[in-house]
Amino acid sequence: MNTPRPAARPPERHERPAGIDDEDTTAGGHGHGQGHGDAANEANPASFVARAERVLGTLVDTAAGALVLADVAVLLAGVVARFVLHKPLIWSDELASMIFIWLAMLGAVVALRRGEHMRMTAMVSRLTGPRRRFAEAVSLYAALAFLALVAWPAWEYASEERFITTPALDISNAWRAAALPVGVALMGMFAVLRLLRDFDWKTSTQALAVVFTLIAAFTLGRAVFEDLGRLNLLVFFVGVVLACVLSGIPIAFAFGLGTLGYLALTTDTALPVIVGRMDEGMSHLILLAVPLFVFLGLLIEMTGMAKAMVAFLASLLGHVKGGLSYVLVGAMYLVSGISGSKAADMAAIAPALFPEMKKRGAAEGELVALLAATGAQTETVPPSLVLITIGSVTGVSIAALFTGGLLPAVVLGLMLCVVVWFRNRHEDLSQVARPPMRQVLKLAGVALPALALPFVIRAAVVEGVATATEVSTIGIVYAVVAGLLVYRQFDWRRLGPMLVATASLSGAILLIIGTATAMAWGLTQSGFSRWLAEVMGSLPGGAPMFLAVSLVAFVVLGSVLEGIPAIVLFGPLLFPIARQLGIHEVHYAMVVVLSMGLGLFAPPLGVGYYAACAIGRVSPDKGIKPIVGYMLALLVGTVAVAAIPWLSIGFL
Repeated sequence: MNTPRPAARPPERHERPAGIDDEDTTAGGHGHGQGHGDAANEANPASFVARAERVLGTLVDTAAGALVLADVAVLLAGVVARFVLHKPLIWSDELASMIFIWLAMLGAVVALRRGEHMRMTAMVSRLTGPRRRFAEAVSLYAALAFLALVAWPAWEYASEERFITTPALDISNAWRAAALPVGVALMGMFAVLRLLRDFDWKTSTQALAVVFTLIAAFTLGRAVFEDLGRLNLLVFFVGVVLACVLSGIPIAFAFGLGTLGYLALTTDTALPVIVGRMDEGMSHLILLAVPLFVFLGLLIEMTGMAKAMVAFLASLLGHVKGGLSYVLVGAMYLVSGISGSKAADMAAIAPALFPEMKKRGAAEGELVALLAATGAQTETVPPSLVLITIGSVTGVSIAALFTGGLLPAVVLGLMLCVVVWFRNRHEDLSQVARPPMRQVLKLAGVALPALALPFVIRAAVVEGVATATEVSTIGIVYAVVAGLLVYRQFDWRRLGPMLVATASLSGAILLIIGTATAMAWGLTQSGFSRWLAEVMGSLPGGAPMFLAVSLVAFVVLGSVLEGIPAIVLFGPLLFPIARQLGIHEVHYAMVVVLSMGLGLFAPPLGVGYYAACAIGRVSPDKGIKPIVGYMLALLVGTVAVAAIPWLSIGFL
């Protein structure tokens, strides 16, 4: 699966961190037959297509990056006006929401153009040569098919919104809703340009024929589907979606195709409703924090704040056996308290620690295994994007989730440290000198502004200075000031690429949330949610059995769908059941998130594991054996969190 890269950094997946060859390095294929396309570029038509794609891409990149800055400015202005000037801007949230939907759609366009939409590529990556190119072409045509089918409903939806006037700005809501048809049209255009640029006519024609035949077959079989009743849920939401995901079609489009097929072929639902549900899913105000925390994660790496924290921790623990491994665990915990993106966290920490760890004889596989394990361990450390998503789709308090997520991550960190101690108890440190206390204190002073940032973020939320959405802007300003005045490390040339990378990653995440929201709505309308509530609520054993089944289910979902899509799909269905069984919603959220983290970072399907390998420049094969022990330790910790509610809710 590949995940959009978090940043603009050296070479180019987590799906990929900033600069790591996206799909090929992890489990996918970023190039889509790139070598073939390069040869074709010698011809004038292909050369024209490449130039057109580059020019249009630059325009979209610029607009998306500018929208990230605009959102930061509007939200920050709202914080200053309310808390400093005591004159709230009644229009700031409305304007920020309007900018945000445009950012989400243009970010999705950027992600498609750069091949950064999240997708499962474990099967596609096993193919080679013409078969690989054919599979990639089918994936792109399937995405294009969804865009073509949803284009007119998106236009209809935006047209209907023109009759609605926004309360604060007093303008037509069509200005906001227009982002949906414009984004769909631009994604379709770039999909066509990529097909023309990267594939020969034979491969492209064969792929088109396959996709067209499948769509025609489903359309002609409408009468059959009408007689299947609830079995259609298995056909479309399991069969179609799973087949699309496994064949390498981006997850957002796989969800969209399954939902569109179900509603169009088995119900009388007007298709603009799908677009409306997508809009609703992507428009939660709390989701404004997604791009801003992603950008903050890139800033702490670029300004040297992450490096300062790592250097201080290394001075404290670097001289003990397994010391740098303990530093890795601690540094990931701290950095996760600043950024909301796991890929960004890993990309900030690994380059600062891996070289020295390798000098001390650490095996490459051990390094990426621990890096992946710490990614799973810190999933609940605020401001986790998964926690923000849970708050958005279930109504659980974000402040409570942020508070409840701290201790469970500590418990899992201690479990990892036990494994680190066992594996490094015979390490030879005869050549490693303990730094003098004066040097440790100096490094502590340098790291202090960076170490303070997670506490500044949490304090701002708890004290009511800013909401969970707005607090990211305070963190951004803090990081910029620290980079310019304290660390004197601020590369202005990287700012543009970082803004575009933020838009791309955010767009990929938000489009999944949009299509998953539409899918969840379809499931709810079918009566599936009531059936699921009855089944889960009638499990023998009550709350303990429900927690155990949820733990196993979300491990599987985390490995196949990643955390955010799984939460959007199943959170609204399962959280009410947990409440009925007397399980505290914050406790249940911690169990769910930690379970998904296990699946997300465990090979062979977990995309987070491949992200760690991509960041560390290590072959995935080398880390599979070492990661088993870490995954078992995380499983023990997750079971402990599930069994002891106080670990999640003791400080609420």
